[in-house]
Amino acid sequence: MPDDTMPAATRPDPSVMRGVIPYLGLNGRAGEAAEFYAHAFGARDLGRFPDEQKPGRFMHVQIEINGGALMITDHGGCDGAPVPQPQGFHLQLVVADGDAWWSRAVAAGCVVEMPFERQFWGDRWGMLRDPFGLHWAINEPAA
Repeated sequence: MPDDTMPAATRPDPSVMRGVIPYLGLNGRAGEAAEFYAHAFGARDLGRFPDEQKPGRFMHVQIEINGGALMITDHGGCDGAPVPQPQGFHLQLVVADGDAWWSRAVAAGCVVEMPFERQFWGDRWGMLRDPFGLHWAINEPAA
């Protein structure tokens, strides 16, 4: 979470700094991911802090998607260890217009893992994979 030493213009909106905030380590692809998420999920850029030791890389990127924060860094494994592939989780977006979110994400380049369709629990739901190997679910609650 940002502290009071950050200029007010770079502090994130406190309304998105709630609950659990995923922090992705994308080993050199943070800027690319933020741009992709803007196209695929309508992400809004909240701020970027470049890595002054490594031009073109970021210490921290923060975006907002669907009212919640997502943080990304170019740092990967500790002490040069390889970055493990994401596993055992997905990022879920609960939205009112699932078709619009789904279509935009697919058009941006997400790959369909499970079709967006009515599920046994009543919601419309589907799973996508982004170019960074992360899985995203679109969930449109039943009316």
